Amino acid sequence: MDIVDKQTRSRMMAGIGAKSTAPEIAIRKELFAHGYRYRLNVKALPGCPDIVLKKFNAVIFVHGCFWHLHDCKYFKWPKSRPEFWRKKLIENQKRDERSRAALEISGWRVKVVWECDIKNQLHGTIEDLIRWIEV
Repeated sequence: MDIVDKQTRSRMMAGIGAKSTAPEIAIRKELFAHGYRYRLNVKALPGCPDIVLKKFNAVIFVHGCFWHLHDCKYFKWPKSRPEFWRKKLIENQKRDERSRAALEISGWRVKVVWECDIKNQLHGTIEDLIRWIEV
């Protein structure tokens, strides 16, 4: 049983965007503050990475724990329409794997930053990300 009515849930889900989410913005602000310049959502690359650092041949995906099926405390299987959500989220995960593989074959370095990491320890996540970029 959902804690909100059907119309409210529909409005909430419709309001979730694929670009410029709060976790993405947090990462982008920190990278910019540290002097990194990047491109956003480059459609020409497989998976349309959230952040592309061409100078470093690196791409960053900022994944929401729910939408990308992360095994953490923020992910819960939905109670309503379980068959639909299971299929949808597993397909999202498979698509992520295909995109990552295609990018790596093309010579890109790929990093996934999870929403829960940003919520729990933004500065530690940024430090790890910067070390990864500079390798």
